[in-house]
Amino acid sequence: MATIEHLLAHTELPDSPTPQLDAELLLAHALGKSRSYLRTWPEREVEAAQLECYQVALARRQAGEPVAYILGQQGFWSLELEVAEHTLIPRPDTELLVESALTLLPATQARLLDLGTGTGAIALALASERPAWQVTGVDRIPEAVALAERNRARLKLGNASFVESHWFSALAGQRFQLIVSNPPYIAADDRHLAEGDVRFEPSSALVAGADGLDDIRLIIQQAPGYLETGGWLLLEHGFDQAAAVRELLSARGFSAVESRRDLGGHERISLGRFDNE
Repeated sequence: MATIEHLLAHTELPDSPTPQLDAELLLAHALGKSRSYLRTWPEREVEAAQLECYQVALARRQAGEPVAYILGQQGFWSLELEVAEHTLIPRPDTELLVESALTLLPATQARLLDLGTGTGAIALALASERPAWQVTGVDRIPEAVALAERNRARLKLGNASFVESHWFSALAGQRFQLIVSNPPYIAADDRHLAEGDVRFEPSSALVAGADGLDDIRLIIQQAPGYLETGGWLLLEHGFDQAAAVRELLSARGFSAVESRRDLGGHERISLGRFDNE
């Protein structure tokens, strides 16, 4: 039988940007252990059934499938979330959206909306940090809504709920102090759609028209009808779209419009306050 150390030393993932991490995550999953176990017990032999599980997972990764889909889970903020092929994989860049949302409102009672919630990552991160906030997440994909609800139930976050809705379609008459969204923002002809993990993610959650701004335009146009006076709209977008998004926000009547940069120095989110309709 092969040892943990041997398997990790002889695993090849030439097309992965993080081959060592991928191998450790897949092997730890096959063993039902943490990554720290691999480093603590490198000489341990891997049983036949565990080896087979690892090899199947490895073959899927070598074919390009994202590790998160293979494992069925992904960490985001302080949470471990179930993921599936009909939702985007939560990414560290989106944590900037959560950080910024937490600075916009006090920790007292407030109603928040997460548009296109997917796994529920943003909504659940906000609900976990602010117990007094009531957070609603919406998605037009029924399977995504069910997945987000499973994550909510497992995390025991009673101040979050999820509703099937195509953007604002099921929210008539409701108003929120803050609306957040990580909508599709990739242009239809973007070459990156044929590269890396996004090849396996749902295009409906990625692509938004010729310039990638179709859904952002719709959200900015309609959001004032669902915001309380002085409410905020906070959007994630592409690294080169900040100026266009700021212009759209200002043209719709939002004030205090600004963009904020991610750890890579890119303007990754833009926001504005709406004072009256």
